Amino acid sequence: MIDSGPDESSIRVMPTVLRIGPYRFYFYSHDLVAEPPDIHVDRDDLSAKFWLVPVALARNLGFGAPELRRVERLVAGRQADFIERWYEDYGRTSG
Repeated sequence: MIDSGPDESSIRVMPTVLRIGPYRFYFYSHDLVAEPPDIHVDRDDLSAKFWLVPVALARNLGFGAPELRRVERLVAGRQADFIERWYEDYGRTSG
């Protein structure tokens, strides 16, 4: 089967917020059920999730420590923008 790319439903569920170099920053709407604002970051087959208030690692799937620290600095440097976008897209308080 040929992969024709993401289907429309996956784009709505995981909207890309920002791309920096090899990193894709995105929200995963299934997290909204009972979680505070967070951002996911992928590069190739690697993935991490960070809480946004305060910025803290929630999960890491494959990033090495030096790269993970670099990604965390990217998240922290854009924390306010990510939080603003999270509330614009999902329009509710966490909890």
